[in-house]
Amino acid sequence: MKKILLSALAVVALSTMASATVNNQTGCGLGSQIIKDDSSAVMLALQATINGTSGNQTFGITSGTSGCKKVKFVMNDVAQEFVASNMDELAKDIAMGQGESVDTLAELLHAEDKAAFSAALQSNYNDIYTSKNVEMSDVVENISTIAG
Repeated sequence: MKKILLSALAVVALSTMASATVNNQTGCGLGSQIIKDDSSAVMLALQATINGTSGNQTFGITSGTSGCKKVKFVMNDVAQEFVASNMDELAKDIAMGQGESVDTLAELLHAEDKAAFSAALQSNYNDIYTSKNVEMSDVVENISTIAG
């Protein structure tokens, strides 16, 4: 009985991937692929639970599957710590479009083209550092948005 249920679930999952749309409330992943009804809180909770507990949402984001958009990089813990520890130096290097801190960040994020990465950060400096008192978390998010 379990094999039949798992087989049916796999067929449903695979057949819904062709017409995949991402739910803005629960994101992409297997739950959003299988459960198309997002008209109630119960269905949204079920989508989010399946997306989160099965571990497929993270895989989908990094691989571009399950209705997820593939990102160029994922801001990892080491990169976040680096940004937090080097906010001032990183701001100066991004403004110049080059420097040791930008090079290091590019390596931590596994940027394929360091020159393009540096240029993108420099040209979007005001979008990364939105104020004099910008928080580290905002800088991380802004860099992820621009370079990702």
